[in-house]
Amino acid sequence: MKLLTGLVFCSLVLAVSGGVFSFVREAAQGSWDMWRAYQDMKEANFIGADKYFHARGNYDAARRGPGGAWAAEVISDARNNIKKCFGRGHEDSQADQEANRAGRRGEDPNKYRPKGLPGKY
Repeated sequence: MKLLTGLVFCSLVLAVSGGVFSFVREAAQGSWDMWRAYQDMKEANFIGADKYFHARGNYDAARRGPGGAWAAEVISDARNNIKKCFGRGHEDSQADQEANRAGRRGEDPNKYRPKGLPGKY
């Protein structure tokens, strides 16, 4: 319901301002940024790097604009809610969410980068 309400509100605001297409484009690009960070995290398979990839995905998506920031928040919250349903680590979930928020605020994701993570990422 929260997602639906957010979609309706954003649609109304953007329709009035004429930015519907840019918001949708930013959201699609931001979703792609989140997907790319997830794929890199799986490929790296590096212990302790998940916070870095969370922050990086959210950072990249939010830099796209309001649509990207919105997509990053929706995707991050959905992932967190799914983890809650399966009863996975509350403390770890909170730390992931903080990394997500830091990325969306524009903080440098490298503060979460673990030593030894290949420069490719």
